[in-house]
Amino acid sequence: MTKSNQVYPTDLNDTEWAQIAPYLPKPKTTGRPREIAWRDIMNGIFYMVKNGCVWRALPHDLPAWQTVYYYFRLFQKDLSWEKLNTIIRERVRVKAGREPQASAMIIDSQSAKSAEGGEEIGFDGGKRVKGRKRNLITDTLGLVVLAKVTAANVQDVHAGKQTLMALKDRTELITRLKKIFADGGYRGELLDWVMSELHAEMEIVLKLGDQKGFQVVPKRWAVERTNAWVSRNRRMARDYERLTETSESFIYILMIRLGLRRLARPQ
Repeated sequence: MTKSNQVYPTDLNDTEWAQIAPYLPKPKTTGRPREIAWRDIMNGIFYMVKNGCVWRALPHDLPAWQTVYYYFRLFQKDLSWEKLNTIIRERVRVKAGREPQASAMIIDSQSAKSAEGGEEIGFDGGKRVKGRKRNLITDTLGLVVLAKVTAANVQDVHAGKQTLMALKDRTELITRLKKIFADGGYRGELLDWVMSELHAEMEIVLKLGDQKGFQVVPKRWAVERTNAWVSRNRRMARDYERLTETSESFIYILMIRLGLRRLARPQ
């Protein structure tokens, strides 16, 4: 693994850059050429998500914040972050000896305090958190398949249905889907909905009867670890965004960065 051109720990090294470069837009053949390299733009976005600074506080040796933000929003609007996450996730799975598409998935939610106003803010009475709920569907490796951010007061069963409906619309992600693991908050009508609409079984994995404090729960531990991965990025320690789709994009971005590290590791 080479480390040339790395200034910050979040910067892409040569091996990581080679893994994502083929999937970024090609140079324009007409009009004014792009002056800022894609690698520098990606480094700026990864820096911001990991270190939690505001856009205007990007270090001066990265591209101007206006440029970095422009391409972040461009990719957000055309769903490029989600698409890149899918590409990288599938490649990580293949490297791990798995099929590109998962046959088993896990769904879970994580409530995060909001530091801003904006749309879809609520109070989670169970967690006693005012903010938003990050609903994640992962594979059994803990890699995010789909992210959906809702208000924190939306019950898991309803937020889960919104997330699973979004999954249903992405038919390319569920070609091999057979089972979805979930906790007790997803019990009820959602089990029948998953069977009829996704043609898959939803298995509820409950905590042990005498469990006190944190213990590893079979099957669900992978998505719990993913929640920890998300929280370790300072921009995600709270929800600072006015738009829920911005929070969703940041989840995809940090998972892309994690996936690139795995792809760059020696076999």
